[in-house]
Amino acid sequence: MEMTGQQVVPLPQSRTWDALNDTAVLKSCIPGCETLEQVADNQYQLTMTSRIGPVSARFKGLMTLENMDPPRGYTMTFEGQGGVAGFAKGQAAVTLEENAEGTVLSYSVKAMIGGKLAQLGARLIDGVARKLADDFFKCFNARVSAPESQKPGE
Repeated sequence: MEMTGQQVVPLPQSRTWDALNDTAVLKSCIPGCETLEQVADNQYQLTMTSRIGPVSARFKGLMTLENMDPPRGYTMTFEGQGGVAGFAKGQAAVTLEENAEGTVLSYSVKAMIGGKLAQLGARLIDGVARKLADDFFKCFNARVSAPESQKPGE
């Protein structure tokens, strides 16, 4: 499955880049994220819970930031195991481009699942994956756009 999207973040490109590399911001915006811990320069261990149709799974995995091109973007790769539910892996290419309103954040996400989850049907899985990606980027934009006094979790 593959999905793309774009949002305008009302911040300068450098501040948007900093937020995309802030563990607290990422953790608060990844849907179902329970833990996100930096284990190396560009690597993070994470635990998240997700529900796909009738199957609820707790994934433990690794997220790596690659092809770093500050402040223009990076590629985020992820791989997680969900026990009997199966596995998920993929990548998200994120690019930042400054414009008059702030920064245009564009993303292209490719994901693959296997195991019990893969038996649920492509349409259901595509819908959930699209919602997870959309929710992350909407949350990210809302969090970094909020005035300092209104930022959630701070």
